Amino acid sequence: MKKYILLFLIILISTISFSQNFTRQDTLRGSITSERAWWDLKHYNLNVEVDLDTKTIQGFNTITYEVIDENNSMQIDLQPPMRIEKIIQDGKELKFSSEGNAHFIQIEKGQQKETEHQLTIYFSGKPRKAKNAPWDGGFSWKKDSNGKHFVATSNQGLGASVWWPNKDHYYDEPDNGVDFAITIPNGLMAVGNGRLTSTEVKKDKTTWNWKVVNPINNYGVNINIGDYVHFGEKYEGENGSLDLDYYVLKENLDKAKKQFKQAPMMMQAFEHWFGPYPFYEDSFKLVEVPYLGMEHQSSITYGNKYENGYLGNDLSRTGWGLKFDFIIIHESGHEWFANNITHIDVADMWLHESFTNYSESLYLDYHFGKKASSEYVIGTRRLIQNDRPIIGTYLVNHEGSSDMYVKGGNLLHTLRQLIEDDEKWRQILRGLNKEFYHKTVSTQQVENYISEKSGIDLTEFFNQYLRTVLVPKIEFKVKDTQLEFRYVNIVEKFDMPVIAIVNGKEEWIFPNAEWKTKDFSESIKTVEIKKDFYVESKQITK
Repeated sequence: MKKYILLFLIILISTISFSQNFTRQDTLRGSITSERAWWDLKHYNLNVEVDLDTKTIQGFNTITYEVIDENNSMQIDLQPPMRIEKIIQDGKELKFSSEGNAHFIQIEKGQQKETEHQLTIYFSGKPRKAKNAPWDGGFSWKKDSNGKHFVATSNQGLGASVWWPNKDHYYDEPDNGVDFAITIPNGLMAVGNGRLTSTEVKKDKTTWNWKVVNPINNYGVNINIGDYVHFGEKYEGENGSLDLDYYVLKENLDKAKKQFKQAPMMMQAFEHWFGPYPFYEDSFKLVEVPYLGMEHQSSITYGNKYENGYLGNDLSRTGWGLKFDFIIIHESGHEWFANNITHIDVADMWLHESFTNYSESLYLDYHFGKKASSEYVIGTRRLIQNDRPIIGTYLVNHEGSSDMYVKGGNLLHTLRQLIEDDEKWRQILRGLNKEFYHKTVSTQQVENYISEKSGIDLTEFFNQYLRTVLVPKIEFKVKDTQLEFRYVNIVEKFDMPVIAIVNGKEEWIFPNAEWKTKDFSESIKTVEIKKDFYVESKQITK
């Protein structure tokens, strides 16, 4: 699978038009360099000790990898001011050179194809402080209301290499997961990903050992430190009994016990729409943090102040956005779209955010009905900016527009209307999570899958909404019993059918760039395009 991904990206290089000024560092971060391509990541054994008073960390990461091609130079990423102290393989210290955030290790031993090897990277430093987590990455060094340390990491976009050395590219995840040890002073708890396997107390320090057995994206690995209390429950899901664990500050325990009742409701809705939770072996957690929240795999971080909505606000202005806790629902939706299905290149980040934005609507659909779902997603439409395309520039770690959230959600809601059959739509969403289970994928793979399973050629549909800022507009004229209509503001060959409500009755019309006519049995008095389609419309009276 990874060989096909590599071939896809190599071909892509020759087709990209670089419209912005990207740097050598952007290329080193965003592309599959020859120093990355020759080895397949199998496992991380990450050990980190956190000094809460000096805000420094030190540790090591043992990387297990398989050789898939011949090369003796390995790229590892770690961002200043963090530094690599030394690199050891088979008891010998290896030489390395650095170019900004990228470090090139000179492998001395023979690297035969299809053999596995390990090396250990020792690192230390004072990691970057997050200025505006989670949008600005790094460590959040805070205190709770009792003056105790309350610390967390978040590094999507900026990259996990902001605090630990790794292969910082989305295309390659550790097939066999991560063993993750976090050492902190006694009296607090350190929560990582996966399951807690043991704790080790040595004088004034405790090491908390966590284990992830499934593949995991690098930015999903996180440290959370606080004066936590733990409670949990069992959820009987599609794949059996699932542990739901909650780690919250002691002062918020009562609030959490009330608010987190939405977690099993979320799981019920999303297993219905998307299929089984993808990480039963690693459990599911909500962990309180001193910032808004993030979709860390099996360790969803939460900071929404135990209120419904987005920090108490309804993003849709319909009332439906206050029926659920935005962070619990949205960030948990990423377990399916971001953590199970992960984009190969950050330019395709819409695969994470559009589907998860729409998961909010599907949660409402499951618990409150289709009308609630529809009104909510349409209500969020006012937030769309159409400033630039949803898809970014490939191979340089460049995201598309933030419209990947709300515009992406409306794109998918529109697609649901085209498919018409809600059960067919549900099976497509579940099928995506089965077909691409624990895989990294490209936009093209997802487009092809949906087109094939829906039986609709969606080429122009995706080109229109993903690759341009054009909003399709239907112009129409009324002449007694005739309705004339056409599309403007569209890509070539765009011909998406829509439902027109004529005299209060729904009728499918099939516009394209040319004027077309539809006859009705009575004089046309009112016309509107059904709002579930993300299009604009204008009646021409002259």
